[in-house]
Amino acid sequence: QWYQRRVAITAGAVLKDFDEQLQKYKYMELNLLQRKKRLRAQVPDIEKTLEIVQHMLKKEEEFQTHFMLSDQVHALATVPPTDKVFLWLGANVMLEYTIDEAITLLTKNLNTATVNADQLEDDLGYLSNQITTMEVNMARVYNWDFKRRKAAADK
Repeated sequence: QWYQRRVAITAGAVLKDFDEQLQKYKYMELNLLQRKKRLRAQVPDIEKTLEIVQHMLKKEEEFQTHFMLSDQVHALATVPPTDKVFLWLGANVMLEYTIDEAITLLTKNLNTATVNADQLEDDLGYLSNQITTMEVNMARVYNWDFKRRKAAADK
Protein backbone atom coordinates (compact mmCIF):
# COMPACT_ATOMS: atom_id res chain seq x y z
CA GLN A 1 0.00 0.00 0.00
CA TRP A 2 1.14 3.56 -0.73
CA TYR A 3 1.64 4.58 2.88
CA GLN A 4 3.87 1.58 3.56
CA ARG A 5 6.07 2.30 0.53
CA ARG A 6 6.83 5.85 1.59
CA VAL A 7 10.04 6.18 3.53
CA ALA A 8 9.67 6.74 7.28
CA ILE A 9 6.14 8.18 7.23
CA THR A 10 4.39 7.43 10.45
CA ALA A 11 0.74 7.65 11.37
CA GLY A 12 1.69 10.34 13.87
CA ALA A 13 3.18 12.49 11.11
CA VAL A 14 0.09 12.01 8.94
CA LEU A 15 -2.18 12.83 11.87
CA LYS A 16 -0.10 15.93 12.59
CA ASP A 17 -0.45 17.09 8.97
CA PHE A 18 -4.19 16.37 9.03
CA ASP A 19 -4.56 18.27 12.30
CA GLU A 20 -2.74 21.29 10.86
CA GLN A 21 -5.06 21.24 7.85
CA LEU A 22 -8.09 20.86 10.12
CA GLN A 23 -7.00 23.88 12.18
CA LYS A 24 -6.65 25.91 8.97
CA TYR A 25 -10.18 24.92 7.95
CA LYS A 26 -11.55 25.88 11.36
CA TYR A 27 -9.75 29.23 11.22
CA MET A 28 -11.22 29.89 7.78
CA GLU A 29 -14.65 28.88 9.08
CA LEU A 30 -14.35 31.32 11.98
CA ASN A 31 -13.42 34.16 9.63
CA LEU A 32 -16.29 33.36 7.27
CA LEU A 33 -18.74 33.24 10.18
CA GLN A 34 -17.58 36.67 11.35
CA ARG A 35 -17.96 38.09 7.82
CA LYS A 36 -21.43 36.54 7.56
CA LYS A 37 -22.44 38.08 10.89
CA ARG A 38 -21.25 41.53 9.75
CA LEU A 39 -23.09 41.22 6.44
CA ARG A 40 -26.30 40.03 8.08
CA ALA A 41 -26.12 43.05 10.41
CA GLN A 42 -25.59 45.42 7.47
CA VAL A 43 -28.64 44.26 5.51
CA PRO A 44 -31.28 45.63 7.95
CA ASP A 45 -29.38 48.93 8.21
CA ILE A 46 -29.26 49.29 4.44
CA GLU A 47 -32.94 48.36 4.13
CA LYS A 48 -33.92 50.93 6.77
CA THR A 49 -31.84 53.66 5.12
CA LEU A 50 -33.30 52.81 1.71
CA GLU A 51 -36.81 52.98 3.14
CA ILE A 52 -36.15 56.40 4.67
CA VAL A 53 -34.65 57.78 1.45
CA GLN A 54 -37.61 56.49 -0.56
CA HIS A 55 -39.94 58.13 1.97
CA MET A 56 -38.09 61.43 1.52
CA LEU A 57 -38.52 61.14 -2.22
CA LYS A 58 -42.32 61.01 -1.80
CA LYS A 59 -42.55 63.91 0.68
CA GLU A 60 -43.08 67.30 -0.90
CA GLU A 61 -43.63 69.24 2.32
CA GLU A 62 -41.59 69.40 5.49
CA PHE A 63 -42.15 66.76 8.14
CA GLN A 64 -41.07 66.09 11.70
CA THR A 65 -39.15 63.06 12.83
CA HIS A 66 -37.15 61.76 15.74
CA PHE A 67 -33.51 60.94 15.11
CA MET A 68 -30.92 59.28 17.26
CA LEU A 69 -28.08 61.40 18.64
CA SER A 70 -26.64 58.52 20.66
CA ASP A 71 -27.88 55.18 21.94
CA GLN A 72 -30.33 56.63 24.45
CA VAL A 73 -30.73 60.21 23.21
CA HIS A 74 -33.18 61.18 20.46
CA ALA A 75 -34.09 64.62 19.16
CA LEU A 76 -37.06 66.02 17.28
CA ALA A 77 -36.18 67.49 13.89
CA THR A 78 -38.09 69.23 11.14
CA VAL A 79 -36.96 68.00 7.72
CA PRO A 80 -37.63 70.41 4.84
CA PRO A 81 -38.28 69.05 1.33
CA THR A 82 -34.97 68.26 -0.29
CA ASP A 83 -33.48 66.54 -3.26
CA LYS A 84 -30.21 65.67 -1.52
CA VAL A 85 -29.26 63.34 1.31
CA PHE A 86 -26.06 62.58 3.16
CA LEU A 87 -25.10 58.92 3.50
CA TRP A 88 -22.71 57.67 6.13
CA LEU A 89 -20.26 55.41 4.33
CA GLY A 90 -18.23 54.45 7.38
CA ALA A 91 -14.66 55.20 8.43
CA ASN A 92 -15.74 58.79 9.29
CA VAL A 93 -16.84 59.41 5.70
CA MET A 94 -20.17 60.98 4.78
CA LEU A 95 -21.08 61.97 1.22
CA GLU A 96 -23.88 64.01 -0.28
CA TYR A 97 -26.03 62.32 -2.94
CA THR A 98 -29.15 63.23 -4.81
CA ILE A 99 -32.06 61.10 -3.67
CA ASP A 100 -32.07 59.14 -6.94
CA GLU A 101 -28.32 58.47 -6.65
CA ALA A 102 -28.77 57.43 -3.02
CA ILE A 103 -31.56 55.00 -3.91
CA THR A 104 -29.43 53.52 -6.69
CA LEU A 105 -26.39 53.19 -4.41
CA LEU A 106 -28.37 51.71 -1.52
CA THR A 107 -30.15 49.23 -3.80
CA LYS A 108 -26.81 48.17 -5.27
CA ASN A 109 -25.30 47.82 -1.78
CA LEU A 110 -28.30 45.80 -0.59
CA ASN A 111 -28.07 43.44 -3.56
CA THR A 112 -24.30 43.07 -3.12
CA ALA A 113 -24.64 42.36 0.61
CA THR A 114 -27.34 39.75 -0.05
CA VAL A 115 -25.33 38.04 -2.79
CA ASN A 116 -22.19 38.07 -0.64
CA ALA A 117 -24.10 36.60 2.31
CA ASP A 118 -25.47 33.84 0.08
CA GLN A 119 -21.98 33.14 -1.27
CA LEU A 120 -20.66 32.95 2.29
CA GLU A 121 -23.38 30.37 3.04
CA ASP A 122 -22.13 28.26 0.13
CA ASP A 123 -18.51 28.67 1.24
CA LEU A 124 -19.41 27.69 4.79
CA GLY A 125 -21.21 24.58 3.53
CA TYR A 126 -18.17 23.55 1.50
CA LEU A 127 -15.88 24.23 4.45
CA SER A 128 -18.12 22.20 6.75
CA ASN A 129 -17.86 19.25 4.35
CA GLN A 130 -14.07 19.61 4.26
CA ILE A 131 -13.88 19.69 8.06
CA THR A 132 -16.06 16.58 8.32
CA THR A 133 -13.97 14.78 5.71
CA MET A 134 -10.74 15.69 7.48
CA GLU A 135 -12.09 14.50 10.84
CA VAL A 136 -13.20 11.19 9.32
CA ASN A 137 -9.80 10.76 7.66
CA MET A 138 -8.04 11.45 10.95
CA ALA A 139 -10.20 8.84 12.68
CA ARG A 140 -9.44 6.29 9.94
CA VAL A 141 -5.70 6.85 10.14
CA TYR A 142 -5.80 6.64 13.95
CA ASN A 143 -7.82 3.41 13.85
CA TRP A 144 -5.57 1.91 11.18
CA ASP A 145 -2.48 2.74 13.25
CA PHE A 146 -4.09 1.34 16.39
CA LYS A 147 -4.92 -1.96 14.65
CA ARG A 148 -1.45 -2.13 13.12
CA ARG A 149 0.25 -1.57 16.46
CA LYS A 150 -2.04 -4.06 18.20
CA ALA A 151 -1.33 -6.69 15.53
CA ALA A 152 2.41 -6.03 15.89
CA ALA A 153 2.17 -6.35 19.68
CA ASP A 154 0.23 -9.65 19.40
CA LYS A 155 2.97 -11.24 17.26
